Amino acid sequence: MVTIVGTREQFVQPQSCLRATMQLKSPTRPKLSFCFTPQGDCDQYCALIPGLPEDLAKICLALVPRTHFPVMGGVSKRWMSFLESKELIAVRKEVRKLDECVYVLTTDAGAKGSHWEVLGCQGQKNTPLPPMPGPTKAGFGVVVLDGKLVVIAGYAADHGKECVSDEVYQYDCFLNRWTAISKMNVARCDFACAEVNGVIYVAGGFGPDGDSLSSIEVYDPEQNKWALIGRLRRPRWGCFGCSFEDKMYVMGGRSSFTIGNSRFIDVYDTNSGAWGEFRNGCVMVTAHAVLGEKLFCIEWKNQRSLAIFNPADNSWQKVPVPLTGSSSTRFSLGTHDGKLLLFSLEEEPGYQTLMYDPAAPTGSEWCKSTLRPSGSCLCSVTIKA
Repeated sequence: MVTIVGTREQFVQPQSCLRATMQLKSPTRPKLSFCFTPQGDCDQYCALIPGLPEDLAKICLALVPRTHFPVMGGVSKRWMSFLESKELIAVRKEVRKLDECVYVLTTDAGAKGSHWEVLGCQGQKNTPLPPMPGPTKAGFGVVVLDGKLVVIAGYAADHGKECVSDEVYQYDCFLNRWTAISKMNVARCDFACAEVNGVIYVAGGFGPDGDSLSSIEVYDPEQNKWALIGRLRRPRWGCFGCSFEDKMYVMGGRSSFTIGNSRFIDVYDTNSGAWGEFRNGCVMVTAHAVLGEKLFCIEWKNQRSLAIFNPADNSWQKVPVPLTGSSSTRFSLGTHDGKLLLFSLEEEPGYQTLMYDPAAPTGSEWCKSTLRPSGSCLCSVTIKA
């Protein structure tokens, strides 16, 4: 599992904005509010844009360039509620305004820390995100849920695994801010996590006492609540998760009941609530990414080859990476525009991000990409919003 390090920064709440109240003026009548409710409740009940049907008003807001959304959130509670909702993404998709951006956790200059930045969004250059909340952490999980970046648990890097966390934070790419969401039931690090059908599943990992875990939790964003839902067949840590067709796959890592690294793949069917397993997995996976209906992995023992998993028949395929030189150079994987990105974890002069196109004709699958973080890429996720 890729070890991810965050920044030691304090969360800064965004400055509050003045709310605008729109009123109708008449030379012969008193001023009338557009809301037919008490003025104190106007933000909650009045129209998004007075005089426009609700659906049309939502389209108008969705068409505004997303760089203006943080300021727009201060206009009214109704606007803020819409900008925070997953409905905004649905409307932006309908009017073909979705942007695909790559969010990268990258090292600071001199490798003294790290920060999140966004690449490939509206043709902009690398744009840093506000500092991630909490202390410097490692061994945490990252998931995209409803167009938001969710950072889960982990342990305080300066103190060690005795400081395992249960905290969860999410970044809203529209409002450009971090917020805390409900804490987990079990503090953990080095676990598997994935989004399946609009909820987050977390399985295994290390607990606060350094004990290996088999417990499983699920996060429901509608209730902002974590719930324990069962256990893996065996404790497992250092693993990773991904999802295909309503199922969560837990791969890699180690188990207390196996010698060395595990090749068992645990599969959870969210429809039946049952766990299954088969033995056909990778071991010592240092990077992974899901592209389309396939999983791409790089194993620690072979940094010059992609292992591609097809869940349709549980088969694996190997694709060579066209690089020469030191085989110790490690990579982090990402996705953009239907293609796989290989970010180097080493500071190499002149290095460019490699890009693999699985749909390209044989012999032309590989090329170079202009997307490149400002430092080494520790982790990346892609958000369409």
